[in-house]
Amino acid sequence: MIGGESTDKRSTRLGRLADNAFLQIEIVAYVFLGVLLAIAALLGMVGAGGLLLRTMIAHGEADTLVLAIDRLLFVLMVVEILHTVRVSFRSGTLVCEPFLVVGLIASIRRVLVITLESSRVNEPGKWTPESQALLHSTMMELLVLAVLIMVMVISIYLLRRSRRPAP
Repeated sequence: MIGGESTDKRSTRLGRLADNAFLQIEIVAYVFLGVLLAIAALLGMVGAGGLLLRTMIAHGEADTLVLAIDRLLFVLMVVEILHTVRVSFRSGTLVCEPFLVVGLIASIRRVLVITLESSRVNEPGKWTPESQALLHSTMMELLVLAVLIMVMVISIYLLRRSRRPAP
């Protein structure tokens, strides 16, 4: 029994050392990731500000405005991911809701990009078999995105509702 106890103490001590080492590596990774995400958010905001300035100079040109909104949604996604990293760093666990919000923003952003691209593809009145196939695939993608957006919104609602204390 005595030999078994010293082996247990050594393995327990080794486990604590490994746990501390991995915790330190995790902290460094979270800090580094947070710094990179903050830099990406700042660069995205500067780019979006430039696009908005160009939109104002062009008297509200639709294409530039849509690109600015797209860039702002990208920055919002990065900030939400940064929030997720911060929450994960503090609590030591992953929380579902921020990932759902990022997915929701990404889906909305994709809908915005699809509508912008489809408005540029074909001139009105000139339908070809290729443009009809493109329209069909675009509509299918928009339908899938609409369903995905609804699923994420319902999931966020259910998550928030489950955390509320019962009356």
